[in-house]
Amino acid sequence: MLTIASCVDVMHRLGRAMADPTRARILLALLDAPGYPAQLAADLDLSRTNVSNHLSCLRGCGIIAAEPEGRRTRYEIADPHLKAALTAVIDVTLAVRDDVACADPACAVPGCCGAAGSAA
Repeated sequence: MLTIASCVDVMHRLGRAMADPTRARILLALLDAPGYPAQLAADLDLSRTNVSNHLSCLRGCGIIAAEPEGRRTRYEIADPHLKAALTAVIDVTLAVRDDVACADPACAVPGCCGAAGSAA
């Protein structure tokens, strides 16, 4: 059963994960495709130690999962629903501009783009 305390904990973990710019860059990279620490370090111009520390934090927050592959470990967003939610948060945040029309022709969000119940 979800309680206020458990919801607050989830929001805190997600906020902590995304609050650091390096962790945010790693999350963005993992939204595109699973990754490996050495490749993430090279792609993001970071040290492997730095990447490993941030991956550990993201795992602890429950945002990413590690899958051993022989001597390497593949990291990916922990759940497809979480991947969709993170993508949606990014898309919505980028799309919230007064001078740009809503990109969703089927939008039914009150207060947006003349949707039913809109105050606009």
